[in-house]
This record gives sequence, structure tokens and C-alpha cells, in this order.
Amino acid sequence: MSANVITKETIGKTSPANHEGLTLRQAGLVVAFSMLIMTAVTPLAEFGVFHKLIIPGNIEQTVQNILGHKGLFLTGIFFFLVNYILDVVIAWALYFLLAGANRAVSLLAAWFRLVYTAIGLFSVLHLVTAFRLLNVPDYFGAFGSDQLHAQVKLLLNSFRWDWSIGLLLFGIHLILVGYLIYRSGYIPKIIGILLVINGTAWIVDNLQPYLFPTAHLEFLFVTYFAELIFMFWLLVQGWKLPEAA
Repeated sequence: MSANVITKETIGKTSPANHEGLTLRQAGLVVAFSMLIMTAVTPLAEFGVFHKLIIPGNIEQTVQNILGHKGLFLTGIFFFLVNYILDVVIAWALYFLLAGANRAVSLLAAWFRLVYTAIGLFSVLHLVTAFRLLNVPDYFGAFGSDQLHAQVKLLLNSFRWDWSIGLLLFGIHLILVGYLIYRSGYIPKIIGILLVINGTAWIVDNLQPYLFPTAHLEFLFVTYFAELIFMFWLLVQGWKLPEAA
């Protein structure tokens, strides 16, 4: 038989339905429960740990807080690592959930989230380095108290700066996800619209220090509820999504 002849057997072997992957229902539930865990651990890291230990404008007190609560500081780092691991899982599952709307754009959206995650993981390394500086005795002798505090302050600030740059890419990711949801036909269009607004808000908010530093953008906070609305919709309705691959 010629190598170019297509038989029923070869069609069955190459059919997309036989390729390994997630169904819509599986992908939706993976996204939903990953977002639910993220919603728990990320605020714990941000508000339960770092807002308590890191005092803006007072690096001396911040250093004392970190040295006095080493376990708490490491817990915050661990929570951020869990957050970014879940980002990878969500990027993977969202690709399968939204590929039916446009596979190429779904892949692009996944890559934007993965690059954001890589930047976020790199930013967490600044926290790890700051912790090591404060807990390795040799550094006190090498730098002295003032220089060591300056190094720690730079690392803590770099963590925030790098993260904010990554959030620009996260905003683009949300805009693409919102577009795909709007086109999907199996997720309400309003959620797609809200996510596009949410992604735009992330971009504007993180460009604010550079382009319009005097602007007051606190009102953008309300747009961030779009991600929670998407998560709750998937938790409730994800079980009803079709099993089609």
C-alpha cells in the first residue's frame, strides 16, 4: 500500500479526539480549583506575611522583623512559590479550555502567562537572597551594618519592581483570555468583557509609576473582581461543560 493512502485506521490514529489532553470539563475544573488555592495562598503571603514584616521607609525595623520571624518570612516565600506553580498549571489548563475558540491565540495567552510566571519566580529569588544576606554571618563582616541594610532594601524593592513588570504581561494574558471567552460560546460573554477590562487595568496600574506618577488609580481595584467572578463561574458551572476534547 502506498504511504500516501489514507485509511480508516490512520484517520483514527491521527484524529484530535485520540490525542492526549483535557476535556473542557476537566480543563475548567483544573483552572477553577487552582485559582481557588491561589486565592487562599497569595493573600496570606502578601498581607499575612510581608505587610507585617516589611515596613516601608524603615529598613532597620524591617531587618529586625525578618531576623525575629525567620520562619514566617520563609513561609511567605513558600506561598509565592506555590502561587507561581499554580500559574503554570492554570496556563496549561486554560489552553485546553479556550483552544476551541482559537487555538493560536490560546497558545499565545498561555505563553504570556508562562513568561509572567518566570519573571515572578525570578523576583522571588530576590527575597531568597535577602534572607541569605541576613542569616550568613560572613556578610555582616564583609558589608557592615549600613551597607548590608542597603543591599537588603535594594533586594526587597527589586522584588516589587520585577513583579510589577511581570504583571504587565499578565494583563496582556487576561485580555487574550477575555477575547477567547467572548468568542468561545460556552462561557458567558460578560466574563470575557470583564477580564479584558481587568487586564487593561493591570497594565495601566503597573505603568502608572512611569507614565503618570501623580494619577490616583485606586478605583481600578474593583476590576480585579473579574478573576474571582470567572473562578466562581467555573466552580459552579464547570461541572456542566461538555466532555468534548
